[in-house]
Amino acid sequence: MRPSDLALITHAHADHARRGATRYIAARDSVPILRQRLGEDQHIDAVDYGEPIPLGDTTVSFHSAGHVLGSAQIRVARDGEVWVASGDFKRDDDPTCAPFEVVPCDVFITEATFALPVYRWPSASEVAREILDWWQANQRAGRPSVLFCYAFGKAQRVLAELAPLTQQAVYVHGAVQTITELYRAAGVSMLETLPVDGRERRDYAGELVIAPPGAAGSRWMRRFKGAQTGFCSGWMRVRGNRRRRGYDRGFVLSDHADWPSLLATIEDTGASRVLTTHGHSDTLVRLLRERGVDAAELDIGPLEGDEDVADAAVH
Repeated sequence: MRPSDLALITHAHADHARRGATRYIAARDSVPILRQRLGEDQHIDAVDYGEPIPLGDTTVSFHSAGHVLGSAQIRVARDGEVWVASGDFKRDDDPTCAPFEVVPCDVFITEATFALPVYRWPSASEVAREILDWWQANQRAGRPSVLFCYAFGKAQRVLAELAPLTQQAVYVHGAVQTITELYRAAGVSMLETLPVDGRERRDYAGELVIAPPGAAGSRWMRRFKGAQTGFCSGWMRVRGNRRRRGYDRGFVLSDHADWPSLLATIEDTGASRVLTTHGHSDTLVRLLRERGVDAAELDIGPLEGDEDVADAAVH
């Protein structure tokens, strides 16, 4: 949260990766995105998952978190005691990043973004079929389909999940295209994408357009006449959230663990002590204490940069 000589980075979302460190260490697949976001001049060392790194009297290693491309949990061991900082993570299948790895530990630091029993995710393939059906219905009606997705992680997952269902290209906002090209360079297979060209006058009727949520209500949207809008997020599990935001459709797809996955992961690690961050930490801590786990909230201050986390403060 403050400038430091050395920062170990779980992933490249802005609430977990900030300028100000003299040196960074991150998982190899995360480094190109970190350079794009922090600057090419930054000293960033790439490490492989599972590679032991001696730091002082500790040994550190990075292990896949399944959140986004290059995301990692960070394991810190000293004198036989092991702590794991999970960063953001999910247990669901995702063709755009390595799967979550359970790392046994004594102390587990977990996110609690969606730590309420209502948050249970459908399969991503089911959601992709819903998106395709919505897109095709709008095609028949001669309308553009504008799907708002977070530019880093969620948009690429949607493009990858749609790839087995259609070969039609998707138009994307410039912020989405930049990150998508980095995913392609890492070998991730997705639908073809075409940038929305502000200088080009064209009719987007029947097209699917993926844009970051910040583009909603902006001048950029004026080119999509009569568009139907959708939003892709775990927050869409609660229908009132879609109505309040004014989207025509909500699709339940998250890059964070849902309620059952959070509880299963904590148990899988074997941790005797659990520290929680983000979101509904108080709910998770209360339940864990009722189950006899030594649990507490870890106060790390306000977070900005991961839209799911930012939204947690609202809901």
